[in-house]
Amino acid sequence: QVQLVESGGGAVQAGGSLSLSCAASGSTFGINAIGWYRQDPGKQRELVARIRRGGNTNYGDSVKGRFTISRDNAKNTVYLQMNSLKPEDTAVYYCNVNYYGVEYWGKGTLVTVSS
Repeated sequence: QVQLVESGGGAVQAGGSLSLSCAASGSTFGINAIGWYRQDPGKQRELVARIRRGGNTNYGDSVKGRFTISRDNAKNTVYLQMNSLKPEDTAVYYCNVNYYGVEYWGKGTLVTVSS
């Protein structure tokens, strides 16, 4: 079992920045990729960014160049630095791990960007 706890969401004006954290606990040994997804009501959940244990990353097209994902393996924590935020970035952001074929999700943290 893996537990994921997100923190750092909030409200910000367009053009501002926020930083999110995701702390993993439980059976964390062997976790490879940890990702951030987001979901706006009425829309599908979409990939924001994902980082593998070795540091390889991939980003959703809409956030490339604005968001940066990083990882502290010793702390089992993943960070998402979000810059140049836009109103369309408003969503609940979820942390995700696929651990031996089982998907684990955090409860999410709300990010609201006003114009």
